[in-house]
Amino acid sequence: MLFKKLPETIFVPLSGQNKHIYEAVLLDLADQFFDEDLVDPFVPKDLIRSCIEDTVVRLGVRRWEPEEGESEAERQELPRSTAEYTSRIYRRLVDTGWLEEEQRIYRTFVLLSPAISYLLRTLVGINELEKRSYGGAVLNVLSSLESAVNDPAGRGITLQEAAQTAADFSAHLTDMMLGLRELKISLAATSNPQEIVRSFFDRFVAHILVSDYKTLKTKNNPFRFRRQILSMLRDLQFDPLKVEKLSQHYQEQFELNFADAEAMVHSHINRIIRIFESVDQRLATIDDFRYRLEKRVADTVRYMDKTTPGMSSRLSRLISDVSKLDASVIPHIDTLDDVAFLAPGSVRSPIKRRVETKPRVIRPVEIDPRVLEMRQLFKEYKARREVKPENIELYVERHLLNNKKISASDFTIDCIEDYICFSYLRHMRSLGKKGRGTANKYEIKFEDTYVNVADMVECRDFSIQRKV
Repeated sequence: MLFKKLPETIFVPLSGQNKHIYEAVLLDLADQFFDEDLVDPFVPKDLIRSCIEDTVVRLGVRRWEPEEGESEAERQELPRSTAEYTSRIYRRLVDTGWLEEEQRIYRTFVLLSPAISYLLRTLVGINELEKRSYGGAVLNVLSSLESAVNDPAGRGITLQEAAQTAADFSAHLTDMMLGLRELKISLAATSNPQEIVRSFFDRFVAHILVSDYKTLKTKNNPFRFRRQILSMLRDLQFDPLKVEKLSQHYQEQFELNFADAEAMVHSHINRIIRIFESVDQRLATIDDFRYRLEKRVADTVRYMDKTTPGMSSRLSRLISDVSKLDASVIPHIDTLDDVAFLAPGSVRSPIKRRVETKPRVIRPVEIDPRVLEMRQLFKEYKARREVKPENIELYVERHLLNNKKISASDFTIDCIEDYICFSYLRHMRSLGKKGRGTANKYEIKFEDTYVNVADMVECRDFSIQRKV
């Protein structure tokens, strides 16, 4: 009797010769008893027998091994039809305590006791081994904590739910790490490459790997809320008023004295803090197991792609056989380059692991205002020295005004812009397409004499006028 809750014969069907049949039957019966639409937990016997019969037909059961506890007549007379298989399986489950019958007038109903129901749900969960979600667990803890902190007198019990969720999540991390270790040992003992790859995908990808593991390396990392959770808990630890309200709520819910309730509150707070403070180290250990496991499978896939099938397995068996020989009969090898079946390219270095970049503080760089002022002055100076045909045209028109023709000595140079415009006035055709367009509007005639313009430029005299 396990923990004084289960019948002594409860595991007999799952340990006998026909355990695979009972396993399939119990999994199918779980769908009947744990149906969300099931209002009455009492299920008609006819429906249970029909479910068992469907399982027998689906499995194609045609052979029955005698089991412990069967009578001599049952051992000699084996089932001959689907109905007989169904009757024997049903009666066996009732005798061993899995199913209970209850008579209601003329109909028989079947039910599960609370302990058996919990056991069956646990076994179904072990069979499914559903992948967990990091993001979902962290968000559940965060939302429960927010409820407890914002309303400690009315929703303080959610602190216990947050602690339980964190504990389940911590246990899942431990189970995943142990599962990776077990799978690594299993793959190391397997010499068949196909079996290694098959086990990797069937057990690691489908059952062990967390569904949103890849998001841990992205900006949507579910642990981005961890700092918020820890900060909220530390603030709660040093908030006597909220701790007192939580303790009073615990006292009412669990019927404890105030001291025990307060101790339970601090216990739940410390449990969540410990779990979320150590999660980085645990994830690093899991990542190390995952790296070695994936490297093993990657090497296997690479060897499977060789032109000689099975070479890796033969080499593995050869090395295993050599290891069993006496050291005195094994020749001493100085280098691998001289060995025929190993080329220099075969000695491969392991794949380098990606080193995580350490966080660093990014400080805003403050630029000296004098530097900004100097940059602005340089920009303005560069803009004033820029040669533009439209500026030259405005410069000429400003001096022509109502005059039809002016000479070089009539121009004035009052600033650097005037100096640039006057310097390029005589060479506008060299300024590209726009410069030639401006030059076509005017007629410039040069003289053989030289003049001094505004005591700044000495050049050949010229006259300029608009074209008609």
